[in-house]
Amino acid sequence: MKKFLLITILLNTAIFVQQLSNISAQSEASIPEGFVRINGGTFTMGSPASEAQRDGDETQHQVTVSSFFMGRHQVTQREYEEVMGTNPSHFKDSNLPVEQVSWFDAIEYCNRRSQLENLTPAYTVDGTNVTWNSQADGYRLPTEAEWEYACRAGTTTPFNTGNNITAAQANYDGNYPYNNNARSQHRQRTTPVGSFSANSWGLYDMHGNVSEWCWDWYWAYPRGEQTDPTGPDSGYTRVVRGGSWEDGGRYLRSAFRGGNNPSYRSFSSGFRLVRPIGLH
Repeated sequence: MKKFLLITILLNTAIFVQQLSNISAQSEASIPEGFVRINGGTFTMGSPASEAQRDGDETQHQVTVSSFFMGRHQVTQREYEEVMGTNPSHFKDSNLPVEQVSWFDAIEYCNRRSQLENLTPAYTVDGTNVTWNSQADGYRLPTEAEWEYACRAGTTTPFNTGNNITAAQANYDGNYPYNNNARSQHRQRTTPVGSFSANSWGLYDMHGNVSEWCWDWYWAYPRGEQTDPTGPDSGYTRVVRGGSWEDGGRYLRSAFRGGNNPSYRSFSSGFRLVRPIGLH
């Protein structure tokens, strides 16, 4: 009888373990290839007044973001050329991030790739007027809040690497280090995606390499707590985040906000993709 009970317990344990394994496998399988699941949460967006070399547009405020998928890497030249049929980049190599792409180019890429993969495009484009269908399951750009939340990966320091960042941790102009730290290397060009350690959420090059277009128009942060903010309805420049290979350390800070005309192209600007959760 005891032997029978022991066998039954062992069998039930094995079934339970297999069920857990199946659930885990199904969960992993649901994540699009090349993406990381970013679980939603509430964080403090912006920088404290005590942060060295901060700007006045980084007023801290509480923001809650919903869960989403984000690309592990910046979009590569190979990925861009496969969809668009062209490679506009100045520094050529299939595993380098695509650059010399405008915000409009990034929007077009999102829509074309969505169509190729039988997804509903996130954007409707009418000349220079672009509207976002938040219920679409296709590729899109991150909002500024999603970008900072993912970049920080739970940190509150100037960088997700801590209080400083070096050329061994990111691709930037090490001749201009952050907050008078020691100088380091300046590579003077982009580097292959994934050349440096990922942040604790598995995202590469959130600091440096190429700056990344976001969805939002650039404007002052709204007052009070926000949930899934998408920025103002209109503006003159679209937000870029993360800094690039040609920027000094202060511009790589998690809270730093840049902005460019959406038609602007530069060999220091690229983008990263987001996919919604629960719509695919």
